[in-house]
Amino acid sequence: MQNGRIAVPSMLEGGLDGKRSGHFGHCDTFTLIDVKDGTIEKVSTINNETHVQGGCMVPVNLLASNKVNALIVGGIGMRPLMGFRQVGIDVYHDDQRPEIRPVVEDLIAGKLTMIQDNQVCGGGGGQV
Repeated sequence: MQNGRIAVPSMLEGGLDGKRSGHFGHCDTFTLIDVKDGTIEKVSTINNETHVQGGCMVPVNLLASNKVNALIVGGIGMRPLMGFRQVGIDVYHDDQRPEIRPVVEDLIAGKLTMIQDNQVCGGGGGQV
């Protein structure tokens, strides 16, 4: 990814040196990384908005309204994944590393793949 805005679900205050949240719907904040010509230009954070079971579109709309182009998740359910696809946000998958910086650098370098339907979480039971 050479240009655009990347979002990473983050724990606590987030930031490039923060830790990722294992599942995007329950993160504390989203770390937003602006990339220009393959270089990190700006890093900011926004608070996640609370949503109840079945309210999966709340974070989708939040990130879309903040002009996000790509999202890196460790886990996501099918409903929000479909929502991100509908608003034109590409969703990439990395469930191995909890640090934000290396997964962002991998996405910029083209090393992450988009999440496939068989990698989504089942949803329900708090897993939204």
